[in-house]
Amino acid sequence: MPIRRFGGHKSLASLSPKLSYGYTKMNISKSGYRVFSANSSTASTELAKRITERLGVELGKSVVFQEGNRETKVDVKESVRGQDIFIIQTIPRDVNTAIMELLIMAYALKTSCAKNIIGVIPYFPYSKQCKMRKRGSIVCKLLASMLAKAGLTHIITMDLHQKEIQGFFTFPVDNLRASPFLIQYIQEEIPDYRNAVIVAKSPSSAKRAQSYAERLRLGLAVLHGEAHHSESDMADGRQSPPLSRTSTGHTGLELPIMMAKEKPPISVVGDVGGRIAIIIDDIIDDVEDFVAAAEILKERGAYKIYIMATHGLLSAEAPRLIEESAIDEVVVTNTVPHEIQKLQCPKIKTVDVSMILAEAIRRIHNGESMAYLFRNIAVDD
Repeated sequence: MPIRRFGGHKSLASLSPKLSYGYTKMNISKSGYRVFSANSSTASTELAKRITERLGVELGKSVVFQEGNRETKVDVKESVRGQDIFIIQTIPRDVNTAIMELLIMAYALKTSCAKNIIGVIPYFPYSKQCKMRKRGSIVCKLLASMLAKAGLTHIITMDLHQKEIQGFFTFPVDNLRASPFLIQYIQEEIPDYRNAVIVAKSPSSAKRAQSYAERLRLGLAVLHGEAHHSESDMADGRQSPPLSRTSTGHTGLELPIMMAKEKPPISVVGDVGGRIAIIIDDIIDDVEDFVAAAEILKERGAYKIYIMATHGLLSAEAPRLIEESAIDEVVVTNTVPHEIQKLQCPKIKTVDVSMILAEAIRRIHNGESMAYLFRNIAVDD
C-alpha cells in the first residue's frame, strides 16, 4: 500500500495550513550542504529519497556496502569540504549493521573536512536501554558517545523513548514530534472520531495519551496491570557472596522485609463502552501487550480499536498476531522501514513524516529557529 501523503502534497510549498512550514527551494551547487544516505539496503533509502525530493536537492553520491567478510565499507564520491552534511539513517532490522554504517560514514566525512555533520536518525536505536538494569549497561549513552567520537555535531531524531536521552549527548539534539501527523490522521481517516476515547496502554504512557486527548477534545482511559513483568528477581544478587563462604566480623545490617511486587490483572480505568478506542504509544515492537489490551477493550464494549505509534518496529510474529487479533488498524510513521510487514498484514497503515524532517534540515542549514516546528507541541508528547 502506498504511503499516505494527505492531499497528495509533493513539496513543502503546498502544505495544508495546519502543517505548513516556510520553504525556499535551493540550488544544490550554491546551497553549501549535501544530504547522504548511510543505508546499504534499498528499502531503507526510501525515506532519504522522500526528504531530498521535498528539499529539491539530489541525494549525495556515495556507496555503502558489505564486503565478503561482512565488514562495512563507505565510499563518498564527491567533495564535502567546508559544507554542512546531513546523514539520513533509518534503522532496519539489522540494527548493529546500520549503526556501523552511520559511524563509518560520519568518520569518512569528518576526515574529508566537512564543516558540520548532522545525523538524521528518526528512530534512535537502543533508546529502550536508557536506564540501568541490575548488572547491565546504559547502551544508549554508549551509542551517544560513539556518535560524537565518529564526528557527528548535531542530531535530528523523532519521539525519543525517553526525553532525558538528550542529556547523553555533548552536542545539540532536536527531538521532533510525530503527534501532529498522527492527530491529523485521526481527524481525517477515522470516521466518527468524536466518539473515540484515547487509551494509555500503561500508566507510564498516560501523559502522552493525555496530551492527545486534550488536543482532540476526547476522553481518556488507562489500562492498569500486566500479564507478566519483564524484570525477574530470580537472580538479583541476594545470595552474593555465596553462602558457602565463611566470613568473620560484621554480618551486615538487618534490612526491613521487602514486599514482593505483584501486578494485578489488566483492568481499564475509564469508560470505553460503545466507543472507538485509540491506543497511543511511541514504539510498537512486540505486540503481545497490545493484543491483550485490545481483547480487554473489546470485552469492555469498545467496537473499534486503533493503535497509533511513531515507530513501527513490528518484530518477529507481530504482523501475524495483529492480523489475528481484535485490533482494527495499526497506524505508524515511516521512521522505520516496514514494507514487508505491511504485505503480511493489511491492517498496518503508514503516515509520511518526511515533510518535517526536510524542514528541520532546511532550518538548521539556514540558521533559522527550530521553535516553529514545536509550536502547539506539548511537553508530554
